[in-house]
Amino acid sequence: MLHGRLLGGLAARALEERYAEPGLRFARLTVDLFRNSPMLPVTVETTLVRDGRRIRVADVVISTEQGVIARASGVLLRESEQPGGERALVTPAWDEPPPAAPPTQGDGWRPPFDLWWVRPFGEPGRAWLREKHPLVDDEPLTPFVRTALAADFASPLANAQRDGLRFINADYTLTLARLPEGDLVGVESTGHASADGVATGQVTMHDTAGPIGFCLVTALANPVIGSGR
Repeated sequence: MLHGRLLGGLAARALEERYAEPGLRFARLTVDLFRNSPMLPVTVETTLVRDGRRIRVADVVISTEQGVIARASGVLLRESEQPGGERALVTPAWDEPPPAAPPTQGDGWRPPFDLWWVRPFGEPGRAWLREKHPLVDDEPLTPFVRTALAADFASPLANAQRDGLRFINADYTLTLARLPEGDLVGVESTGHASADGVATGQVTMHDTAGPIGFCLVTALANPVIGSGR
């Protein structure tokens, strides 16, 4: 079936292709994952919701012949002068160096991207990710699409436990102060809460220069399925 991360990537690609322009920065991408879909052709339709002087908002609907399988919303904000002064809270850069060797391939689930786990289970999860396949044939990945693909990993990172992934996400919301530099995206689990089979989790997104934003997911209890969607 189609992996949920691909739907987020397709939504980001369509939004960027149709609504990006110099001086407008993608600050938020929300992806709602309605249903699993078999490997069928996908249609991506966009609608401009608001186009103001400092904010642009657009929606995406993703469907197959079986109906709508996902939707997304993107927010672009106008760049301006950074305010001076001290802030009460600033997310620090993490202390994980970029990987120096190819990732180790275990005997279990093998992701369709490069994945380096950099913290053992029992500690807040950390991982480096790098895409190794194009989303669309012969089309280079942009930094925004690369980050949208990586953001889906927030759910297994924030919600996994020793016996596998006991929650599967229904959505994710990626918020960005800037786009990543280079092809590595770091993901750091920074929160989880769950009750009565409903969970929420959050991660901080990094590149090799520091934090770039956050990703928040909501999830439902699900039978053990390993480490991926």
